[in-house]
Amino acid sequence: CNNSNHKGLDSSDEELLPSTSKEVVCLPPTSKTPTPSAGDTVRPQPTPRKQNRGRPHSGQGTKRSASAMSVNDGTESWNDCSVEDEVPALPNFLPKRNPGAQLVMDRIYSPLQLFQLFFTGSVVDTIVKNTNTFARMRSEAGKHFLWLPLKAEELHSYIALVIYIGLLSAKNIIDYWSGKEIYRLPFPKSIMSRSRFQAISWNLHLCDPEDDRENSRKKGTQAYDRLFKIKPLYNDIISACKTYFHPDRQLAVDERMVATRARIGIKQYMKDKPTNWGYKLYVLADSACGFTWNFFVYEGKSSLATGKGLSYDSVMQLLDLSLLGKGYQLFMDNFYTSPCLFMDLLAKKTLACGTIRTNRRGFPRMKANDLSCRDLRGTIRWLRDGKLLFVKWIDTREITVCLTMHMAHDGDAVLRRVKNPEREWERRRIPIPAAVKDYYIYGRYFFFSFSSLQNAPEPSTSHAPELSASTSHAPEPSTSAISAGDTCCPEYFGSDAASGRRVCALCKLSGLNVKTPMYCTKCNVPLCLVPSRNCFRKWHTDGQS
Repeated sequence: CNNSNHKGLDSSDEELLPSTSKEVVCLPPTSKTPTPSAGDTVRPQPTPRKQNRGRPHSGQGTKRSASAMSVNDGTESWNDCSVEDEVPALPNFLPKRNPGAQLVMDRIYSPLQLFQLFFTGSVVDTIVKNTNTFARMRSEAGKHFLWLPLKAEELHSYIALVIYIGLLSAKNIIDYWSGKEIYRLPFPKSIMSRSRFQAISWNLHLCDPEDDRENSRKKGTQAYDRLFKIKPLYNDIISACKTYFHPDRQLAVDERMVATRARIGIKQYMKDKPTNWGYKLYVLADSACGFTWNFFVYEGKSSLATGKGLSYDSVMQLLDLSLLGKGYQLFMDNFYTSPCLFMDLLAKKTLACGTIRTNRRGFPRMKANDLSCRDLRGTIRWLRDGKLLFVKWIDTREITVCLTMHMAHDGDAVLRRVKNPEREWERRRIPIPAAVKDYYIYGRYFFFSFSSLQNAPEPSTSHAPELSASTSHAPEPSTSAISAGDTCCPEYFGSDAASGRRVCALCKLSGLNVKTPMYCTKCNVPLCLVPSRNCFRKWHTDGQS
């Protein structure tokens, strides 16, 4: 058998391999190929299949393509930690503006003022005008609903309720105005009635209805704009994201899903996202704080494609280097990573690092000294092809990265649970490549679900009343009615009753093992709603809380 087909052979294994230059054929086990007796007719044996289909097989080793042999200046094997890597020459970090918020630093901004940076007065006025026009058109078409002209202050109140509903989830929209004791949420009722909220939701329109009709007539032609309905808000928010913040050196590219029930052709499915069905957004964000600096909605196959793939075109469309500057470090997952993309980014003085699929075009194909299943946790293999570096590392599984910004290894280590020679688990420091370490820090930043307030800090419901403070018809709610944490109401541990269950606190005191999917949002204790016991009511009426 050819040496190149054996992974991870040690020195003792190599001594057992035949040293002859003739071709050696690996026959099946002896039990399956009995020796014929003298009376048997000897039939010619079929030629055994070669282990490497489509490649010549000789005693001098498997031949490789010229592209594979040229990797790392002719070296045909992966390097380990005993081989020193060269230090790459990195471009200086030269951002166009100082990284961080681009605001008046000696001024204190209220949550409402920060919100109005993204939802400007002109945008709000446009939405109000188009919503009133669309409601009038629907009414003239025979739709029966009560409608009063929408004003800017009332639209702020409506958005405040949308934020509130997003933070405090209920099963149905009517539950926020329900008179049932387990809900009893005073904030929605203090802002507007349920019928008014639903009327605004039915008629909310971002673009001009007449222009929307004109665009619909172009459907099926290149002039048709699939995102026309959201363009007034879409373009302004992207502009605000770039205007009021400048990212630091580390950036990350990823996708986000915006849930929708609309029957529209650009709706996508992604099985690995919390939201499987919806609009797919490609996002460029600051890795340190998660601020979305640029994004676009995927509309399907584009006529402006470069021919290098969707992942390549998406990254290039997100990177507005004329506004960003030079020397940025871009982190991405294996959907985007390719040697072609990384070399083109390096030509623009932008560094890159990301996990890579081993079947990508340009990935080294040689197997000599590659990782094997017998290698221990922390084993490193690397290969340099000019300014491109490929690194493999074993953690709980094999991780492969491609990059243009690091050395193969610099002595970094990480704590991991491994088995010692006595087969006992212990914590031990194992080597880790600098590329993998930085990818864990900057490339796997958790992207929060995208919403119209994508770049708001972790919101509290106390921000919502400020949006509705100028509403003339609604009284200003008290602080105790604002925060979900200040109101005792039941909530699921997970997304529904099947997500998780805990033992009810009162049932446990009675010696019963009753599990419930509900808990009190204020008391933070599991309480069941079994009709015969109703521990949730007992807990609060009997003074247990």
